[in-house]
Amino acid sequence: MDLSVNLKGKTAAITGSTSGIGLGIAHALAENGANIILNSFTNNDEDYELADEIAKTHNVNCTYIAADMSSGDDCRAWVEKAADIYGTIDILVNNAGIQHVAPIPEFPAQIYDKIIAINMNSAFHTTAAALPLMRTNGWGRIVNIASAHGLTASPFKVAYVAAKHGVLGMTKVTALECAGEGITANAICPGYVLTPLVEAQIPDTMKEYDMTREDVVKNILLSRQPSKEFATVEEIGGTVAFLCSEAANQITGTSISVDGGWTSL
Repeated sequence: MDLSVNLKGKTAAITGSTSGIGLGIAHALAENGANIILNSFTNNDEDYELADEIAKTHNVNCTYIAADMSSGDDCRAWVEKAADIYGTIDILVNNAGIQHVAPIPEFPAQIYDKIIAINMNSAFHTTAAALPLMRTNGWGRIVNIASAHGLTASPFKVAYVAAKHGVLGMTKVTALECAGEGITANAICPGYVLTPLVEAQIPDTMKEYDMTREDVVKNILLSRQPSKEFATVEEIGGTVAFLCSEAANQITGTSISVDGGWTSL
C-alpha cells in the first residue's frame, strides 16, 4: 500500500475555512493535490482573493462559496453549489464554530441556539447533502472538527460542550451507516490551537492577570494542556490529510485527540 497522501483529483469542502484551523486544513489538503471549496458567512473581496491565493500556491482549483452555517438550508445549498462546480464532493470537513462563555442561568438562549446550530447542526446538514455524492463515487471522507470539549467539560461553556459532544455522537452514527461503502467518518479533538483569534486574546489576558506572555500561555491558556504547548493549524491540517489517505481506510467512527495530553488527565 502507498502510505503517502495523494488527493489529486479529489474535491474537499471545508466549512469555516477562511482563517485559523479551517484555513490550515485547506492548505494541507491543497498541498496534497485536492481541489478546495472555502467557506465563511461573509462575501468580501478578500474571501475570493484567498481562494485565488490557495489555487496559485498549490496549483489546484479553489473556490469560495459564502454560506451561513447557522441555517440548515444554507448548509445544504452550499454543498449543492460546490457539487455543481466540481461535479462532486469527496472530502467534507466540518469546522465552522463559534464560542460564548457564561454560567447556565445567564447564558442567552438565542446565543445557545446559534452555537448549537453552527457547531453541531451544520455538520448534520452538510453530511446529509454530501453523503449521496460520496456513495455515487464509492469513496468519501468526512472529518468533523470537534474539540477536547467533546470528550470533557469546562464550566461556563454549556453550548460549546454540548455541541462538541453531539458532534462525536454524530460521527459514530455516520461511520456505522457508511461502513463497507468506502466512506469513513472521524472526528478530531484539538486542545488549544494557536490561531490568530487565540493570539489576539493574549495581550488582554496579560493585562488582566499582570503576567508575562509566557506565564499567560502556560498558566492560564494551557493550564489543562500537559504539554504546555499549543497545537498548530499545520498539525491539525496534517491529521486531516492522514485521515483522507489510503492508510486510514479502516479508521472510522473514532476521534483523534490533538490536545497535548489534556484528555489523558
